[in-house]
Amino acid sequence: MSSVLSLQNTSVERDGKRILDSIDWSVTADQRWVVVGPNGAGKTTLLELAADWETPNSGSVVVLGDNTSSEDSDWIRPRVGIASSGMAKRIPAHETVLDAVVTAAYATAERNGETYDEIDIRRATRVLGEWGLSEHISQSVGTLSEGEAKRLQLARAIMTDPELLLLDEPTAGLDLGAREELLTMLGAFAGTTSSPAIIMVTHHLEEIPQGFTHALVLTHGRVFASGPISEVLTSEKISAAYGIPIDVTASQGRFTARARVNV
Repeated sequence: MSSVLSLQNTSVERDGKRILDSIDWSVTADQRWVVVGPNGAGKTTLLELAADWETPNSGSVVVLGDNTSSEDSDWIRPRVGIASSGMAKRIPAHETVLDAVVTAAYATAERNGETYDEIDIRRATRVLGEWGLSEHISQSVGTLSEGEAKRLQLARAIMTDPELLLLDEPTAGLDLGAREELLTMLGAFAGTTSSPAIIMVTHHLEEIPQGFTHALVLTHGRVFASGPISEVLTSEKISAAYGIPIDVTASQGRFTARARVNV
């Protein structure tokens, strides 16, 4: 299976501080990765490298066959879908839900009087339906609930039919019902063979959908563990990564993590 992302001896520094240190990591088209680790481990920076929003200080980042240090970002970025709070903030609250998705096909965050192709409008309408937003098409983005807004981010990221999909804490801030609804949708999407490679950053193992195949654990900017999800998300490895005894359990493709209490 072809590689969609490859990092070799990759490091990122900011203000003299090494955020990522000598990262070696590869993602193939059929894989769905979750990235976890303590605060400050470098998870979001790793996602920014994959999105070609960040350039490494050393080493290489190859996205969809192109080295981000030498290839024009205008060629790489349209082929990568990303759902993040930063992207969501770029969309005006007054924008309609339909336009918020259609504009993704034109690499903009808002409509400025342009005329869009009917094929793009039809695709946006279909994608919104797939993420349970059909009845909200004419609403303004600012009127959506938090759960609906999260699903809108995903619909927008998928609108361009990306070859790589990046998710930055897609269920953060959701109540239990909205979280489980979104995780069910994400699990179904991840389990579809036609879906692109997926990389998802999360703080909580409970927020990993079914269908994810691999896990990467970062600590202090380095790879602590990497590989098939059942081999990486274990009590032993998660306890060592976070520096506290944690019991990790798995059931039907979902994970839970609890601090070990000695009584």
